[in-house]
Amino acid sequence: MDFQEFVNNIEPMTCVISVEKFSDGSYGNIRLVAGNKAYVDSIENPENISSNQMLKNKFIPDSPYENYIPKDLNFEAACYQCAIMKKPFHTYIHPERYSFWIDMYMMPLASSEPNKGYCTYTQEFTMEKNSERMSNLSADISAAVLKTSFKLKGTKDFKKSMDEVLADIREICNADRCCVFLTDFKERKCSVLTQVIAPGLDIKPMEVHMRENAVDFFDIVETWPDTIAGSTCLIIKNESDMEVLKARNPLWHASLMKADVDSLVLFPLEYNDEILGYIWAVNFDTDNAMRIKEVLELTTHLIASEIANYQLMNQLRIMGTVDMLTGVYNRNAMNNRVDWFIRSNEKKPDTFGVIFADLNGLKQKNDKEGHGAGDRLLKGAAEILNDVFYDGEIYRAGGDEFMIIDCEIDEAELVKRVEKLRRDSEDPKNISFALGYYFDGGEGDIRKAMRTADERMYKDKERYYALYPERKRK
Repeated sequence: MDFQEFVNNIEPMTCVISVEKFSDGSYGNIRLVAGNKAYVDSIENPENISSNQMLKNKFIPDSPYENYIPKDLNFEAACYQCAIMKKPFHTYIHPERYSFWIDMYMMPLASSEPNKGYCTYTQEFTMEKNSERMSNLSADISAAVLKTSFKLKGTKDFKKSMDEVLADIREICNADRCCVFLTDFKERKCSVLTQVIAPGLDIKPMEVHMRENAVDFFDIVETWPDTIAGSTCLIIKNESDMEVLKARNPLWHASLMKADVDSLVLFPLEYNDEILGYIWAVNFDTDNAMRIKEVLELTTHLIASEIANYQLMNQLRIMGTVDMLTGVYNRNAMNNRVDWFIRSNEKKPDTFGVIFADLNGLKQKNDKEGHGAGDRLLKGAAEILNDVFYDGEIYRAGGDEFMIIDCEIDEAELVKRVEKLRRDSEDPKNISFALGYYFDGGEGDIRKAMRTADERMYKDKERYYALYPERKRK
């Protein structure tokens, strides 16, 4: 067949690809045999949106594809499926290395050469994500994506829904383990959001593996973007792929070998061009790799969106309940907690203590050293209260006043801690509090407890300034 004449009769950007086939079923060189004018322009024409993102800008027929894009195991797998296995392939993706989305179609071609297969590769670019193109799916892929969507949308228990979705993904992959990591590249932190292990397998939880790793696990996580190398994901199916990984990332490769990983799928979870985390599956059904890739390319968009929404809601909840300066609960959270004690039908604690702690000397500190020094004093006060009442709920009631509700403490221990804090407050070198408390032994009257603790706190403040009149605010 005259491949050049063949592609010249196709209007969209199209080339013919050859895949070298070995007797053991593996493959060798993948080459761009011929391209029509539209395809060649995508490489050579500087006005084409893809031209400036190619490794070389001169198309030479029958050249290795790596002359134009970095080695991409996902692209190779698609070429192999189409050219050697004779299965058509279609996907709509946004590789990280490009500024555009690619709608790609691959069709197998007949070959008279026993050691070489051929296929066509046709592509279209869109600058923005096109939802209609993304929804052009086979029935089984659509069913898997819809199942994920239904489980995530409108859920009241995000963690439970994520567990269920990940269990479905593990079954699709037929993997030993699936895991979702959350990442914070600014703080260099990562954590396991959820993980699922195949029934009957004795595998260490991912948290244990992370702790036992010879290096800080984030040192490995931060290598993943470069290891994915501008593609949409990383899929390791066999020893040959593992050798590619070893060359790219020896640190991670060593970690995987230690964990007895033979194959893996790794997808970034991106939202608004920010990596929120990763989803991965290890020791999966490699014969089903392309279907797994198609499912995850879409479900990861849904999962990332829900994670972003979950994190946003958490941030809003924190902003609504946490005092941003001291890190303890704010007055809004205190009012909600008190309202719970008064109105909720849920079982209340059998006993509880209420402590009011008013910070002495804040006004003087602000007046003499500025509000920055006053803020540091408030932070220090909150740290002390957290240390002393480690089993309680610390609230900044307002200004220089804190309230603590402790449902775990008995009366003797409460008195002991308050008295120690009061003695420490006598030392002018220490942060000083005026303190009042009330222990409810079973009445369950939060308003009485607060009123009494507040009255006692003001009496303690009067006592303090009577002893140390020079420290009284002016």
